[in-house]
Amino acid sequence: MFLVKLRAQGWLDLFANTQLGCSVKALVEFYAHCSVTQGVVTSTVGGTRIEFDAPKLGEILGVPATGFGAYVREDKTAIPPARLLEIARKLGQQPRL
Repeated sequence: MFLVKLRAQGWLDLFANTQLGCSVKALVEFYAHCSVTQGVVTSTVGGTRIEFDAPKLGEILGVPATGFGAYVREDKTAIPPARLLEIARKLGQQPRL
């Protein structure tokens, strides 16, 4: 079902490309400094400031950005902090995060 949803969103190629890699250390630093204000995500990684909105992220990743605002909304009260940490651990494949 997950793959069907990714395909429907146009994101399957992004997640299925095993040649893409990411630095877990950089990802942790990104999330440690991440904030979202009025639909703009900002963070700092390696001393470099990063800033993007949904359309720009879609352009960078080569995927549709429609509906991205639902993922980066300001109000995170729908998901308790412990659950957010659990999700981050699973996505980062870092159980001790």
